[in-house]
Amino acid sequence: MQAVYALFIGNQSLEHVLQTNVKPEFLDDAFGRDFAERLFLRTVDQRVRTDEIIQKHIANWEIDRLAMVDRIILQMAITELLTFEDIPTKVTINEAIEIAKKFSTARSGRFVNGILDAAVLSLQKSGELKKEGRGLVDLPARQKRGDNDKREDSVLPGEDVDAPRESEGPVQPLSLKPVANTEDGEKRSQKKRRIKRPGKKKDS
Repeated sequence: MQAVYALFIGNQSLEHVLQTNVKPEFLDDAFGRDFAERLFLRTVDQRVRTDEIIQKHIANWEIDRLAMVDRIILQMAITELLTFEDIPTKVTINEAIEIAKKFSTARSGRFVNGILDAAVLSLQKSGELKKEGRGLVDLPARQKRGDNDKREDSVLPGEDVDAPRESEGPVQPLSLKPVANTEDGEKRSQKKRRIKRPGKKKDS
């Protein structure tokens, strides 16, 4: 994400960004470096297509008005959805949410989640989302949800949408009830009850 940001903001060459922003982060991790380079290059190459998908799912909002970091995170995630067939959609979405929480605004995580969730459903219906191997892990459940989903596909930036789905089933809200002050009652219960003893009989 930082490399794509540097490319677009710093007006630098692809090779320069790869050498200065990507490769130094993976000196001892050849697999990680290869993945980062492919995701970086594909994100840049797919930018026009991913922007079209993003624009489709933001209601009454121009894509150029999106925060740059949010836009890049969405571009990367949608690129990963479309071009990395072995990565499950849930993994892509969860990682994008975490990056948004770390590098963008407090509400960006929910916004990114809403856009990507709607994009996945749309790409499934159009047949553009192609997964294989490990990438097929969560598709059946997500497809089943999509068949019954009544939520609008368009999401406004900053709009409250579903929280990241980390577990099956709804999250039950905490019930915050005022706690009664039982201090007086406890004190009363601790007091010894006065027992009325029968008086002594007077000698006649």
